[in-house]
Amino acid sequence: MNIGEIAKRAGVSRSTVSYALTGKRPVSEATKRRIQAVVDELDYRPNAAARALKEGRTRTLGLVIPPASQRLTDMQLGFVASVVDAAARADLDVLLSPSGGEHDRSFERIVAGRRVDGVILMEIRLEDDRVARLRQTGLPFVGIGRTRHPEEMSWVDIDYETLIAKCVHHLADLGHRHVALVNRSAELVAAGYGPGHRAQAGFARAVAERGLEGVRVCCADDAQAGASCVEQLLAESPELTAIATLNEAAVAGMYRGLAQAGLTVPGDFSIAGVAAQRWAENLHPPLTAADVPADELGAHAVELLIERVADPAAPHRHLLVAPPISLRGTTGPARSRT
Repeated sequence: MNIGEIAKRAGVSRSTVSYALTGKRPVSEATKRRIQAVVDELDYRPNAAARALKEGRTRTLGLVIPPASQRLTDMQLGFVASVVDAAARADLDVLLSPSGGEHDRSFERIVAGRRVDGVILMEIRLEDDRVARLRQTGLPFVGIGRTRHPEEMSWVDIDYETLIAKCVHHLADLGHRHVALVNRSAELVAAGYGPGHRAQAGFARAVAERGLEGVRVCCADDAQAGASCVEQLLAESPELTAIATLNEAAVAGMYRGLAQAGLTVPGDFSIAGVAAQRWAENLHPPLTAADVPADELGAHAVELLIERVADPAAPHRHLLVAPPISLRGTTGPARSRT
């Protein structure tokens, strides 16, 4: 139950409910009684941390996203939508700000200008200057992702190392002996992009444990790059029969590249990965994947940030998720391509 529902039932605005509960502005006694009757009926108990945030200077959270020049993946859009929805349920606004390259000035305005009560960071690198800057200023923040030193901040994250390893083990169980990891772009990985490095670690571990032949490639986040990547892989490693990937935006192109090579999925070639559930289900064939719970992670990030704004000295909290792999239409028994 939230302020919006109370306002609807009492026939007043959300701000009027807020004023009646906090006493920040005068509200008529009749209106107060009407609001209180709804509160009593619903047994509403405002969260202390959320109330503290609403009584702050801006009642706005900052969400720092990748540069506007990069097309957001379906998973990233899911994170953005879930943060905005969770903030709205807490009667808060969200200010979106790109970071990276020429957009660093936007991030600095968010931090130095104190335009928000706290910040949620996306696309975190193992060594991230934005994290260092926020720690320096003392502005509360939470990461969707984590640095090389996870104890230094609060965060929610996907366990890419474990999930890519699970994909490889699933493919090995189906008899695949030659497997490739298709990562995110070379620029991201070179810059220390956390999921890319953790995926490489999980891939290397699983390949060694199962005694497989493994190759690793980077791929830009679009379908054309996916098709070109598959073409290169098949030319350089003709014995390859399967791919594990965290690059959901390139998967449709991988399908196209395999079809152009005369290979069917999953009859001749298998693909497994980490992706947003809706994206994976809407591909043809649907992608066997660990479905990322973007709604859950975004909402949890907002919850953690509200807590940190209310009590900046509170211990850091973390959430690392590793959803099970949903078996769909892109993995099958290995078939020799000789």
